[in-house]
Amino acid sequence: MPATVSTRFFHHPSPFPLHSGEALPEFTLAYESWGELNADRSNAILLFHALSGSHHAAGFNPDVPGTDGRWTEECHHGWWSDFIGPGKALDTRKWFVICANTLGGCYGSTGPASTNPASGKPWGAQFPHVSVNDNVRANLLLLDYLGIHTLHAVIGASVGGLCALNLATTAPDRVRLVVPLASGCRTTVLNRLIIFEQMLAIENDRNFRGGDYYDSDPPLYGLALARMISHKTFVHLDEIEKRARGDVRQPDEGLSWYRLRDNVESYILHQGKKFVKRFDANTYLRICEMWSSFDPVREADANSWPDLLERCRAHHHHFLVFSIDSDFCFYPEEQAALVRHLEDAGVSVMHITAHSHKGHDSFLLEPLLYTPHLAYALEAARPEPVSTDDPGM
Repeated sequence: MPATVSTRFFHHPSPFPLHSGEALPEFTLAYESWGELNADRSNAILLFHALSGSHHAAGFNPDVPGTDGRWTEECHHGWWSDFIGPGKALDTRKWFVICANTLGGCYGSTGPASTNPASGKPWGAQFPHVSVNDNVRANLLLLDYLGIHTLHAVIGASVGGLCALNLATTAPDRVRLVVPLASGCRTTVLNRLIIFEQMLAIENDRNFRGGDYYDSDPPLYGLALARMISHKTFVHLDEIEKRARGDVRQPDEGLSWYRLRDNVESYILHQGKKFVKRFDANTYLRICEMWSSFDPVREADANSWPDLLERCRAHHHHFLVFSIDSDFCFYPEEQAALVRHLEDAGVSVMHITAHSHKGHDSFLLEPLLYTPHLAYALEAARPEPVSTDDPGM
């Protein structure tokens, strides 16, 4: 049985301005941590989760307060338990690892399902737009609360990788090693189209009501369809076919005319129906928009890619960039483009391609493909010890 961990909450009581020009009067981030912070607070690693992930990255957590039934059994086991712990890639005998639920999330952080202090009701449609940099700045305030100025590393997978890149370029003095896994350097046209399809699926559910559905039936069909649209980019199609073998037909299809014809259809419907039990449609929209609108140069108030990444070069960052050769969500060409920008800017970078048949979700499922490189990079990024020898002797 994995170790049991508990969620903690960081509350920021003051107004928090957002890139949209709006502001939250206050906010809370739900977070968990693993390992021990050392005396000089130099061994901290900040982890950003993917689109539908949570702050619960490792161990066993059966309950998170304030999640209104969304903390289902599927959430109880950490999504990166194979990577975090003694002797693992993020070795908790050496490193102090922190992960927070994203701002706008539905697992304890302030989001659309949270109570709006002005009305005493859920924020719903009134919850403001949130950018990648808004989430990064909220996480930096959490680090301030924990007394951590400079991270040993920031690691982000998928959409979390966009946050890692943004932190490195907007607060370059606060990190040494930057690790984006299966992520990118911009939102591609294909990304935007697939994200837009998902947002339309939710918007067009008659139960969505513009986002104010918390006192009535939620938009389950729209959210399920959005998940089905995205799921085929997370899992390689060959892997979907493999998982769908056997009898996985749905007892209640929820369809009026069409009848499911094969197990692949049933499998993808099952993924959508399972997802709506643990996630909130408004949060899904906010994170989708955060991803779709991401522009690393604009969000960092830079003039160009060279201007943006000069900050990383000046602060001696090292990047470890992971690609997955079967990724249909963030294609390997996207990581190659980031690596070219880094190399052109003179930033130290190592680019690793994981050869996997599992697609985008490989970073969740195959620790052996990533652990040697992560462990090596974390050790190599340790600052050189300051010599106390007298040079005159």
